[in-house]
Amino acid sequence: MPATPHIEKHFTASETVRDVVIGMADGLTVPFALAAGLSAAVSNTSVIVTAGLAEIAAGAIAMGLGGYLAARTDAEHYASEEAREGREIDAMREREVLEVGDILGRYGLEGEPLRLVTQAITAERQHWVEFMMRFELGLERPDPRRAPVSAATIGLSYLVGGLIPLGPYIFTRDIGVALRVSVLVTGVALLLFGGVKGQFTGLNRVRSAVQTLVVGGLAAGAAYLLAGLFG
Repeated sequence: MPATPHIEKHFTASETVRDVVIGMADGLTVPFALAAGLSAAVSNTSVIVTAGLAEIAAGAIAMGLGGYLAARTDAEHYASEEAREGREIDAMREREVLEVGDILGRYGLEGEPLRLVTQAITAERQHWVEFMMRFELGLERPDPRRAPVSAATIGLSYLVGGLIPLGPYIFTRDIGVALRVSVLVTGVALLLFGGVKGQFTGLNRVRSAVQTLVVGGLAAGAAYLLAGLFG
């Protein structure tokens, strides 16, 4: 009887997925909390819409810029460490050869196989540097296009997420109705987003959905209560 084929299912969240998660999570939560808080303090939806749109614009720019700077920092850090590793290979070759052997030894290589693999790795300088970057320092070479793509992805995700809780205030002048609809649609959006996030990050979808909803609900609830107390 033929053996049942073993199918492995692994998922590693891509950088783009992480950017969407970062932008959408904050985009749903922060404007939702702001709108809910203002609902307890003002009597005109136009004030909430104006404040909400201003916050969404500022938040999208700030989050996008933060993503850009983070990606640029990663690239600069990699370049700096790569240059330092190259200098060490040039200046302290024998020590670096021993380090290659130590790294390979952790994977069970020894004796003649260890010597041959070490010799192969250290025969070409750039490959040697890349080996040390990955296996000694645990660093992967960043995509040079990462910074602007990250900025755009996070900013756009924040914008889309922020318009969901603000939408009801745009289409009605009744704050009570707008608040109830906003709570409903944002709650559904938080649940759906949390479930999708769990799917793409390998977490339990139900747990991720509930956690996302609870965080957004707590933020909005706190803003509403504080605005009611001090507004």
